[in-house]
Amino acid sequence: MDLLAELKRKTMTAEAVAATVRDGDQVDYGMCLNQPDLFDKALAARKDELKDIDIRGTLSVQKRQVVEVDPQQEVFTYGNWHFGGYDRAMKDNGVMDYIPMNFGEAPGIYRRFLTTDLVVIKTTPMDAHGFFNYGATNSFIRASMDTAKRIVVETSTAIPRCFGIENAVHISEVEVVIEGDNAPLFELPNPPITEVDETIAGYIVEQLEDNSCLQLGIGGMPNAVGSAIARSDLKGLGIHTELFVDGMVDLVEAGMVTGNHKQSYRGQICFSFALGTQKTYDFLHDNEMCTSLPVNETNLPDNIARNKKVASINNALQIDLVGQVASESSGYRHITGTGGQLQFVRGAYASEGGKSFMCLSSRYLKGGEPKSRIVVGHEPGTIVTTPRTDTMYVVTEYGVTNLKGKNQSERALSLIELAHPDDREGLMKAARDNKVVSRRYW
Repeated sequence: MDLLAELKRKTMTAEAVAATVRDGDQVDYGMCLNQPDLFDKALAARKDELKDIDIRGTLSVQKRQVVEVDPQQEVFTYGNWHFGGYDRAMKDNGVMDYIPMNFGEAPGIYRRFLTTDLVVIKTTPMDAHGFFNYGATNSFIRASMDTAKRIVVETSTAIPRCFGIENAVHISEVEVVIEGDNAPLFELPNPPITEVDETIAGYIVEQLEDNSCLQLGIGGMPNAVGSAIARSDLKGLGIHTELFVDGMVDLVEAGMVTGNHKQSYRGQICFSFALGTQKTYDFLHDNEMCTSLPVNETNLPDNIARNKKVASINNALQIDLVGQVASESSGYRHITGTGGQLQFVRGAYASEGGKSFMCLSSRYLKGGEPKSRIVVGHEPGTIVTTPRTDTMYVVTEYGVTNLKGKNQSERALSLIELAHPDDREGLMKAARDNKVVSRRYW
């Protein structure tokens, strides 16, 4: 095959590709940094010519034009596997749907239950061997392509080239190539680390051991944990994570990450997608220490548990007094998604010497008034992400407790101790009134 000739033959404009979309088509936009921009704009421009176009996407990092031009969903419906800030706002306005899933199951869901007429994914330009690399987002892209009738790539020189498994598609499989605009990648600014974050991070670091294998979530608190680890004397750490973030770059550059004590992908930093600043994307580009994996390989609990001393560190929005963790909705308002939290909680517990941590500040502000994140029970509509039977360590700025092995009364009492001092009396009264604790505490 003459690769350059094939590339030239298959190259078309975004408008020409959008013109091939037909009524009733199912279109897949992929995830995060790999969602197409030129094609999205071109498809949106056809709103008055089409009907019943169903689109799937995940974690939008900028406005999706098919949503913007059709706020009444007359033509385009958009289903989303995990929300970012834009997606959350669109759900609040009633113009975006959430699709529930454990993230590690995504490739299996695609291959077992879904079909797609057209998948359009942003990739690197074609390399000398005819491959288009997915860059910093592997996740379920290969699975979505396996179930698609047609594959289109929109290229970008801004996408970092990452080594890994199922992380590229060959031109022989691609129907059309769109030359992208090469715009700089979206950068997720790191939120400032608060004093509460620092305190929580300190409690977690005290629980970690040399040769631990880390998974960090996203946000100020996990970043604080990364910073605290970097200041500690821990050594020989590994990384096996769903999401790769800036704080992990800091750990590698501090010489704390070797991966030499991992049982799977020894010596490698394993991740399924990355989201951060340009520092992260530059670090991943052509870095042989980093292995990009499909999300079933990173997130299924059996794969996580192959490593010893897994430390899974995630944020929570709220926890009730029996240990049910809410991390994706506040009442009926959907905020994020299940993601990989539950699978990493279970994988860490199954890991020899593993630990999972649920991190949350004791309070948040609502309408200017402080509200407790530790509650006697969740309000109606709140989604429980991690069941009480799975929750292990819970951490606030007032301490850390392990719920495993505790009865319901012991759980409630230990969680009340982690609440803000001004909320403890009220929580204890509610625990008594609702019989969350046994008679000896009434």
